[in-house]
Amino acid sequence: MEIEPIPQVSSGKVLGLLEYLDDHNGREDIYKLARETHYEFGELLSVIKMAEMLGLVETPGGDVVIQELGKKLVKSRITQRKAIVREQLRRFRLFQLLIDSLENAEEKRLDREEVLEKLSSELPHEDSQRLFDTLVNWGRYAELLGYSHDTDKVYLDEGS
Repeated sequence: MEIEPIPQVSSGKVLGLLEYLDDHNGREDIYKLARETHYEFGELLSVIKMAEMLGLVETPGGDVVIQELGKKLVKSRITQRKAIVREQLRRFRLFQLLIDSLENAEEKRLDREEVLEKLSSELPHEDSQRLFDTLVNWGRYAELLGYSHDTDKVYLDEGS
């Protein structure tokens, strides 16, 4: 199974997109959305792509349409939002690879450099540092991963 990189966008931007769509009858033209949100078009496409990968929106014919899971996420409290995102992230091949590596690692922790090497070998055409930052940020948001700046180690979140 091919590993797909994840767009380098924050959870806050994806949630913002969902809230905008929820406030606008669940559907918006991509170009109008770009004007209304003042996003640079390429950045907006990255936000939409991540939301789509998470199963929260679809993009038929130039529109962005919120899906049932996206509606559920918008209506949920923060702990439920995190649980929904955590379940979706577990389906990503990239997260599966990292979780498997962590589960097999001594002390269930990996040095930042080990993760960067793994990312650059799996996705050689991606910026591994930016991908690492995105993985850690999404993993931390969903309480799936943790990261210690003091030790430069990634670890599985105990609650996950």
